[in-house]
Amino acid sequence: MACIHDVASPAFPTVAGTRLTTVSAVDPSTDAALLESILQRDGAVIIKSLVPESLCQQIRNDLKPSFDSDRADKAGFFPSTTKRAIGVLAHSEACGQLALNDLFQSIASRMLSSEYKYWEGQERKSVVGKPQITSIVGFRVEPGGRQQPLHRDDSDYHTRNCDMPVMLGCVTALTRTTKTNGATVVIPKSHLWGPDRCPLDEEAIPGELEVGDAMIFVGNVYHAGGSNTTTDDARETIGVFMCKGTLRQEENQYLEVPPALAKKRNLSPELLRLMGYGICPPALGLYRYKDPMESAFGVLDQETVRR
Repeated sequence: MACIHDVASPAFPTVAGTRLTTVSAVDPSTDAALLESILQRDGAVIIKSLVPESLCQQIRNDLKPSFDSDRADKAGFFPSTTKRAIGVLAHSEACGQLALNDLFQSIASRMLSSEYKYWEGQERKSVVGKPQITSIVGFRVEPGGRQQPLHRDDSDYHTRNCDMPVMLGCVTALTRTTKTNGATVVIPKSHLWGPDRCPLDEEAIPGELEVGDAMIFVGNVYHAGGSNTTTDDARETIGVFMCKGTLRQEENQYLEVPPALAKKRNLSPELLRLMGYGICPPALGLYRYKDPMESAFGVLDQETVRR
């Protein structure tokens, strides 16, 4: 079905923002409603003290072997000086804690949940599909690294403006990130642009963060890993990216963390569902015609979908 933007071809905004708003996670006024208002306006927001420094240090320790052994991205999307840590939920409990952060999940749920009503026979039904992790990746940008191409994360989903947002990202600083050592750059308000507006490097603003700070942004805002012009200062971050529960995940969590490993690691039902192991109602993701939380993990609780 064509969306109204396809038919009407409206004039989209083309202005680039010139500043990023910063809020504090420890301020009682910083809640999902406030973050949604900022994200709708700017496409991105910096949150001070989202997680404790101790959690960031544990994540750094967990990801170090992956960073040290990563090979250059042959496709060229990531510069050769960018090291990645993938499949992190398979071995890092701390990464699971980060993904479950209450503030981040509250805004993800507010912006990405899908409410749907439908008829089943003569019964009117209503369901809610909750967001899921589309990928979770660690990044180490080493000295001499060039900037990534500016991009929208939701390009994987072939999105149209009327579909947006379908993704939400949260990049947390594991080390201090600055303009000079490769902080993520973003073009505020570019999430409002139409498909024909080209992003320019000079429009991008660095999201400088202290350890434990994070930048949250919608999947249709233009951003990139920044260039590291230092000689001795690698920056490390971890990105948790969420998508609507009705969409296929970018990173295949069921291969990264198969059921046997998830059981061995005793992952919580909350994290398993976040990884996509649960049903998106009415019936997306069935295994043996049951909710995998029941058929694969033996979990029967109030969120288990019964068919």
